[in-house]
Amino acid sequence: MKIKRKVEIAVISDVHLGTYGCHAKHLLTYLNSIEPKKLILNGDIIDIWQFSKRYFPKSHLKVIKKIMDFASDGVDIIYITGNHDEMLRKFSGTNIGKISIVDKLVLNLDGKKAWFFHGDVFDVSIQNAKWLAKLGGWGYDLLTLLNRGVNWYLEKRGKERFSLSKKVKNGVKGAVKYINDFEKVIAEIAIENAYDYVVCGHIHQPKLERIETKNGTTTYLNSGDWVENFTALEYQFKRWKIYNYNKDKLAPFVVEDDVENMEINELIAAITIVDKEKKKKKKKKKD
Repeated sequence: MKIKRKVEIAVISDVHLGTYGCHAKHLLTYLNSIEPKKLILNGDIIDIWQFSKRYFPKSHLKVIKKIMDFASDGVDIIYITGNHDEMLRKFSGTNIGKISIVDKLVLNLDGKKAWFFHGDVFDVSIQNAKWLAKLGGWGYDLLTLLNRGVNWYLEKRGKERFSLSKKVKNGVKGAVKYINDFEKVIAEIAIENAYDYVVCGHIHQPKLERIETKNGTTTYLNSGDWVENFTALEYQFKRWKIYNYNKDKLAPFVVEDDVENMEINELIAAITIVDKEKKKKKKKKKD
């Protein structure tokens, strides 16, 4: 039996379930390897912008089921809305059992203030030209789909995986400047509001950096994504760290057999119907 890592807080963002670029199996392996007290879903978990009835594979449903299982096991699930799942913002402030939907979050972590939000509110391209941002999203999805084919070929040849989108981002000065400006603006606002940590996603660029200005200091954290970087943030023993799936040397955690063999309709039923057996077990423990 494999021992799961206990984590006080795990933060994931930019999963983009429902798109070809999403690596749901990698994420599921990660979620199966941890026991968090709190799981923060920091935006763009389900890609409603590009959602299609024709594409929502079993592995994507398994991720949703795993999150629901966490909630039924007593894990606090906080869903922070992003731009690709902005339709959920109409439900902001809603609580369903251990799951809550919010637009932003402030937590006190061992005497320090942490500010969580997705990050799209500081993206001028989205605020002023949403149609252009959506078009860019389709282009990004196409690029990641092409990237999958390239990586399949590289792996067959025994070579290292390659990220086309990273290459494009790093090679375009405008993209590099945009990322630097994004991080700088957010850090400055965090410092002005006396936040010790500011945690976001959105730009698919994992990072943990102490930023200092003439007005003070803050720690900027970005959880990255599960499209190209396969990263998350973890808080334990009063410290933050970036989890990187590609650098995880532990043997992979496979999906449980009963979940692996489930059909699509069974997975949907498992997600939408409360597990009565788990409730009975919890009741017995209390008695």
